Order: sequence, then structure tokens, then C-alpha cells
Amino acid sequence: MSCGIHYLASVFFVETPKFLCDAPWNITNVLYGNHSGNSLEDVWSFYKPGNGAVVVQTINGEQWELSPCLKVQRHDAVNFRYEFYGNTSVESCGHYVFDHSQVKQSIVTDWDLVCEKEWLAKLSQPTFMLGVLIGALVFGDIADRVGRRPILMATSMCQFVFGITVAFTGNYYLFVVMRFLLAMVSSGYLVVVFVYVTEFTGNKVRTWTSMHVHAAFAVGIMVVALVGYLVRVWWLYQIILTLSTCPFLLYCWKFPETPFYLLAKGRHEEAQELLDTIAHFNGLEPKLKSFVMKDENGMEEPEKKLSLLDMFGSWKMASRSATCWAIWFIGSLGYYVFSLGSVNLGGNQYVNLFLAGAVELPSYFIGCFAMDRVGRRWTCAPALLLSGVACMLIIAVPQDIAFMAIILSMTGKFAIAIAFGLIYLYTCELYPTVIRSLAVGSGSMMCRVGSVVAPFCVYLAGIWIYLPQLIVGILAFIIGVLALFLPETLGEPLTSTLEEASALGTKFSKKKTKEDGVQMNLTDSKA
Repeated sequence: MSCGIHYLASVFFVETPKFLCDAPWNITNVLYGNHSGNSLEDVWSFYKPGNGAVVVQTINGEQWELSPCLKVQRHDAVNFRYEFYGNTSVESCGHYVFDHSQVKQSIVTDWDLVCEKEWLAKLSQPTFMLGVLIGALVFGDIADRVGRRPILMATSMCQFVFGITVAFTGNYYLFVVMRFLLAMVSSGYLVVVFVYVTEFTGNKVRTWTSMHVHAAFAVGIMVVALVGYLVRVWWLYQIILTLSTCPFLLYCWKFPETPFYLLAKGRHEEAQELLDTIAHFNGLEPKLKSFVMKDENGMEEPEKKLSLLDMFGSWKMASRSATCWAIWFIGSLGYYVFSLGSVNLGGNQYVNLFLAGAVELPSYFIGCFAMDRVGRRWTCAPALLLSGVACMLIIAVPQDIAFMAIILSMTGKFAIAIAFGLIYLYTCELYPTVIRSLAVGSGSMMCRVGSVVAPFCVYLAGIWIYLPQLIVGILAFIIGVLALFLPETLGEPLTSTLEEASALGTKFSKKKTKEDGVQMNLTDSKA
């Protein structure tokens, strides 16, 4: 939930209200088309950028034509009229005046990020996404080396500290740096949370607990919409959002390390103590036993140091990793292309953002039912194929049948949200404990690549209106076909080694599960 809040908070940071070049302080009359007044506030509601300048007159008779990025002074003007055909001189803007009726304060109004500085405002979100990309990869790897709990504690504290610090940055560049750091720790926190939840639940409830994390993320989006509607000052808005995450962030300081990680690192006494505690808390007899895995010579097997390259150590694992990365990428790309390229719903932007978060919830619940009944593979692949078909059918819809295009667009977005929601859990189940956080982190990295590429994909609508949908449709269909070749993990216990993960979906996998000394199927143990 806290990650959903910080990821979407920037929606209202860079709001650019209507603005004009700085006006003289002693204005007495204002004209805009057929509208007149005594100050700029009298015409803001009528002003539309690109539809002519605003003409003002000062107390000493000077007349100026104000536009967003320049101002023109009229010379020898006698009458105060909107049209003027005399001599003028053009001046650049020193500062700007903004319409504060909707946006009281944003980073745009505070630091004049308009005209030649507009690119700085647009750069803030890609920079944040870059931090998310790096954080997912870095913290996913560290969590596999030092543990889930230390990373949860560190990233939760940093998320709170950086979230508050962002509100007190005095200039744009420090703001971007702090947001970048906030993105890194938020991304690391989210990746480890998914892994943590997966490693602490049994087969029967693992799907639902994983999807609940997605649902909480969507609730975070709705919180952003609510706070954004109530608070129109960006730094106060940031403080309130960060404080609202405090109760959630402090929970993780009470969490133990996961039993899977303790076993993978050879900390068997701690694992046994934790398992006994779980059984005692649930009023059950402690039946799960852990022991040291030894080699043929009776020596304890040394811990293997793994890296990102181990995800591609064999042809089977390489093809699996490439397919998973592709699903992460198309899930993010499709989601944002559908969101940005769909028909504008109009109305209140805060209500629209709230609904954008709320509409995700049904797809997650439907995905949960499907994943537990037909399996992960037969939920993911058809969802991608349906999204691809919906995208390509939009191309065949005549432009005068707008409602049909909207229905197909919502179908595509709904379907790809299912695939995007389940890939987190599916990735956790496809990879062993020793490299699970890194696998999820690298997948999240590809997800961020998709979110960065999405706006550029939407710009292709200028070439052909349906080109973005066509690109997403073709990619989703191809990746949906590739997903059919992934192994099914429904009902399978989490794997601990690369050999076990590679054998998923084979007869050897089921045999190996029965022979393992440590049975970590928490559902079968009723723990």
C-alpha cells in the first residue's frame, strides 16, 4: 500500500495549471476575447492556452499582451481594445503567473518549470522510474544474500525518511535526487514484500496472499487520489501521504526471517525454532523438522553464491527467464498504453484516478479464482492472448463506433492486468529460494523498462491512431504463446535449489519432492 502511494504520488506533483508571462503589478483592466475584468483572476476561467493572448492595462496606461512564454508591449496605444495593429516589442518572461484555482502549489509553480524548463518537469517521472528499476535489481540481490528481514527493515525506514525529506527540498535538483532514492528503496521494499509473503504461506492460500499485495497497491492509488483532492499544496500533500504509510512500515520490524531463507542459508536451529513457534501459535503439534543437508562424505554442503547469470545457467532456465521477463515487460507496457491511449473519460481527474485504482480490484480476484482452478500457466497465457486479440480487433472498429473501441480497450486492459498481477507469484514459484528475490527484482526491472517505453509508444499515435494498440497486441499475442511453454506450479511446493526449479513440471520434480528431508509444504502440514 505504501509503495502504491509513493509510485503514484507524482501524478499531482507536476500538475501544470494555466499560466501566463509575468504581468505588471499595477494592472487596472484585463481583456480576453469578449471577457473583461480588473485582474487576471477575472478571466482565468475563460482563458484557454493557444486561443489568443490576454491583454492588460496598467495604471499608467501601458498595455501588454500576455502569452504563456512571452509578452508583447504595445507602443502608442490610445484605446484599450483586444485587437491592436500598431507597433509592438517582444520581451521574454522573467517569471510567470499561474492560475491557482485548481492547483495551489506544485513543483511547476514553485520552480517555474514551464516553457524552456518544461522538460525538467517531464524528466522527474522517468527519473523516478529509473530509481525503481535500479532498486528492484539491487535490493532483490541483496535480499538473497543477507535476508528478507534486514532489507524490509532498512527499506521501510529509508522509505519513511526519504518520503518526508522530499517535502522539504528547496530546489528542483535536490527534489529529483531524493525522489530517486525514494524510488530505489520503495522498489526494493515492494520486491522483498512479495517474496516474503510467498515464502510464509502454503499452497492453498499463496495465490490469495500474493494478490492481496496487488490489491493493497491499488488501494494506495486510491489514497493518492483522495489526498490529492483534499490537499492542493504539493509539499503538504507529500508529508500527509508519507505519514499515512507509517503504520504499515513499522509492522515489518516485528517480522521474523522466513523459514525458507533460514534453511537455504543453513541456519537450521533458527528455522526449527521458528517452525515450532508457528505450530505452537496455531495450537498444533510441531511436525516439521529441519536438518543439515550433507554431501556423500558426510560434510555439510557449502552455500552456493549465485548471481543474475544463474537465471540463464541452462537452456531450460534461460528460456524460462526470457519468457518471464517478456511477461513483466508486456504487462507494464500494455497497462500504461491502455491507460494513456484510451478515450479520455473526462470529469474530475481525482475521481478518474480513484476509479483507475478501483477497477484493478476485480481483475485480481478473478485472476485468483482462475489461478487456483486452472493453474498459473493456463491463466497467464489466455489472458495475454485475449489482450492481444482485443488490441488487434480495435483496429477493425470503425471510428464512428466509439463505444465498441472503449469496450475492447477495457477488455484488453482487464486481461493484461490479470497477467500482470499473477506474474509476481508465478516468478516466485518458478525460481528457488537462493535466487528468488533476484528473479522478482530483475522481473520488476523489466516492468519498469515497459513503463518507461509506454509513453513513447503512445506518441506513435501521431503516425497512425491505432499503432500503439497494434504494437501491444502483437507483442501480447506472441508472449502469450511463449507462456504456454512455462511449467505449471499449481500445487507444487516452493523449490530451494536450481536443480529442483529446473525440474518443475517433470516427473522427477514430484519424486524429488517426496524424497526431500525437509517438507516445506505448509498447507499439507496444517502449519
